[in-house]
Amino acid sequence: MPLPGDLAELADKVRNWGRWGPNDELGCGNLLDNASAQRGTATVRSGRHISLSVDLRSDGIQVGQPARRFNPILTQTSVNDIDPHAPGMWRGTDDLVTMSTCAGTHLDALAHISYDGQLYNGYPAEETTAQFGAAKLGAEKLPAIATRGVLLDVARAKGVDRLDEIDIGFAISGDDLDEAAEFAKVEIQPGDFVVVRTGWMQHYLNSERGMPDEIGSTGRWMYAVGKDFKSTGVSTKSVQWMRDHDVAGCVNDTYAYESFPPSEPDWSDLLAVHMLQVRDMGLIQGQNWNLEELSVVCAERGSGGFLLVANPEPFVGAASTPVAPVAVL
Repeated sequence: MPLPGDLAELADKVRNWGRWGPNDELGCGNLLDNASAQRGTATVRSGRHISLSVDLRSDGIQVGQPARRFNPILTQTSVNDIDPHAPGMWRGTDDLVTMSTCAGTHLDALAHISYDGQLYNGYPAEETTAQFGAAKLGAEKLPAIATRGVLLDVARAKGVDRLDEIDIGFAISGDDLDEAAEFAKVEIQPGDFVVVRTGWMQHYLNSERGMPDEIGSTGRWMYAVGKDFKSTGVSTKSVQWMRDHDVAGCVNDTYAYESFPPSEPDWSDLLAVHMLQVRDMGLIQGQNWNLEELSVVCAERGSGGFLLVANPEPFVGAASTPVAPVAVL
């Protein structure tokens, strides 16, 4: 089934299939070269480093929508225990974690999204099975990331803490990203990793602090599903911008990544940005990144460029994977 409306034409324009060969499984990860890493290191001034991840916790981001996504469940398999077959005075504690690979801060593998029976680069969607996971484009194929990160603080560029102060369903366009890049005093170059701040993460962080949200809840539900089917994120009007600038990846501080509701009245274009970026472009994509401290520091130093270091966990066959990214400034 083709994409609805003008989206099929947009898909043809941004598609990267065959660009790096018929057997490519890296997609835009191919743009993470030595030059992009050197450009990242050139931004480092003080060596200050900031974590961009949220804590993995049992009462974390997942609230059961969509179904079958679970926050981490931590189980101690041994507590201050001794191995009867090993000498010495030591005691050890070990843990077991059960969680969705997208439970917290994560990156999506290129196996994450398909449509019309195909994954990125034309691989059949049937390459992913319940028994073995993704035989192609799994999380183990994601590259280690050491490149220039560019904070596009769309909220701060518009003079607000959160874009939902303007519109709860604020749909970020290419023009909005240009405005944020000008605000950040950066020129986007191939291989950059675009880090888009909306301020939406504040809803979740308020819940961690026990602070009430605008709708009277703890904020976790608001963060995950929005209000009245509306939430902030990037839109299909930003997809061509990503392709034109040849960025290696785009992540943001939201749960859904893209704005809601979709533009088509029947929601036939649900998750269209995922489909266009992951399936057609091969773009590395991620959600639930905590950009609040980074936003303050980049504003103080007057630049949105930094060294981004992030190594996705190489779970073989996984469709997404946890990551603990660090910004070095």
